[in-house]
Amino acid sequence: MRAKAIDRNQPEIVSALRKAGVSVQILSAVGQGCPDILAGYNEVSYPIEIKMPGCKLTDDQRVWHSEWKGKVWIVYSAEEALRIVKHD
Repeated sequence: MRAKAIDRNQPEIVSALRKAGVSVQILSAVGQGCPDILAGYNEVSYPIEIKMPGCKLTDDQRVWHSEWKGKVWIVYSAEEALRIVKHD
């Protein structure tokens, strides 16, 4: 099974998070609806799905998100991702 291509805004979002001192593990290659990244800050982990503005979740992503027993965030920009992990 082939993993999905990353969204164009993923490198910018990952870079902004890392510059802010957030640990980031890229999960894009996992595919099968798994979120794009796992961000860690202040001993809390944040599974984050990165989408381009105007784009929606794929069928696989909808299934994965509905079956996950924890919180999953969807972000469209670096600012949104930073607000989530820094709780601004």
